[in-house]
Order: sequence, then structure tokens, then C-alpha cells
Amino acid sequence: MTTVTGGLVVRNLNVAYGRVVAVRGVSFSVPEGSSLGIIGANGAGKSSTLKAIFRLVEASAETLQFQGVSLRSIPAHRVVTLGIAYVPEGRRIFPGLSVRKNLMMGAYRLSWRRIADRIEHVYDLFSALEPFDNALGGGLSGGQQQMLAIGRALMSAPRLLVLDEPSMGLAPVLIDEIASSLRRLREDGVSMLLVEQNAKLTFGITDRCLVLENGNVVKEDSSAALREDADVRRIYLGI
Repeated sequence: MTTVTGGLVVRNLNVAYGRVVAVRGVSFSVPEGSSLGIIGANGAGKSSTLKAIFRLVEASAETLQFQGVSLRSIPAHRVVTLGIAYVPEGRRIFPGLSVRKNLMMGAYRLSWRRIADRIEHVYDLFSALEPFDNALGGGLSGGQQQMLAIGRALMSAPRLLVLDEPSMGLAPVLIDEIASSLRRLREDGVSMLLVEQNAKLTFGITDRCLVLENGNVVKEDSSAALREDADVRRIYLGI
């Protein structure tokens, strides 16, 4: 793999749950200012890969670092302080808190002035959220809750945004809206690691992409090249 001086570097990552191996020798990098997609079916090892980065599951790796800092050498709760923000699968907002308070939960390390600036940034990106500023998060639609989950992650002004299945359970029109916002973030220079079953969405946002099957990387190339790959088109795009 090409030497990377900044960003996220993962080499020979392995994750097992007892005797069941979920991730086998996976390697990739997300240099600063770039974006990487990971696609695959359910059970391919996508979410386990992300959880390993955030120390949410036990894993072994030759290298697991961000900005030159080993992610295995620091407590799990400090990973976010390096500049990585995580949007988990299933949104996992706080349904009993208002939209504003949900956003503030992602900015506990910021000053009040910066919190106000970041909330303004989120509402500029997701204008559909602003009218619900004082409404409970649990009363939002699925698409609005996904916007809120992404907005909460953005509150910390991350250097790397990590998303796990952001299109899950959303109608096509809402997926398009989420995709548009993610592309805007990419244009603003936010690095991104996107895990998805929706290959079309992934190819439209990321620079490069890898395909996982049974915990193994079976294909890796530019997103444009994989979009034209015959196997990918047949299996993931239905063409």
C-alpha cells in the first residue's frame, strides 16, 4: 500500500467474534482531503471494520493510526479528540432531547461561541432541521433523524467523517438529499470514510472504493473504475 503521512491508515486489520472471523487482513488508507467507500452485503465485515477503528470491538492490526497517532495506544474515548467523528448505523440520536440539544451533544469540547457557529453550519447544510430546533428528535422523520445524526457528528468540526450505512431505511428522494449534502461536505474538503450497501450512492460521493466479501477485500480501485466493473455492476448495481 502507498505510504501515507496523514489521515487514516489501516494495515492488516483482523476482527473476530470468538471463532467467527469477521474481518481478515483488511488494509486501506484515507489521506487528508480524500474519501473512501467500503461496499458489501450484510455480514461482509463493513461495520466491524469501523467499530475496530473506534475501539468498539477487539481487533488486531499491523497499523491502525490517524494523523500518525496509533489508535490502539489511546483510550477509546479519546479517539474523537484526534478529529474523527462517527455517524453510527441506525442514527442513534437522543429521541427525548430537542434537535438543538442533540447537536450540542456532539460539541461537548467546544466553547459556547463555537457551538453556536457549528449549529449555524449544520442548519446551513441541512435546512430541513432548522424549523425543528426545539422539537424532540424522536418526532422527526427518518430522513430528518439521519440529517441530525450527521449534523451531530459535524459539530466537532472533524478532520475525518465516518459514516455507517447513512442511506439505510430511507426513501430514494431522501437518499438523494443526503447524498447532495455529503457531496457538499466533500467539496468543502472534509475527509470521509463511507460504509454502504448502496453502491450507487457510494460511487457518487467517494474518490476510491473497496469491496468486502466475507471479511476480505476482493476489489479496490477508483470509484469511477468500479462503477464500470462488470461484476460490481451485476451484483451491486443490478445491471
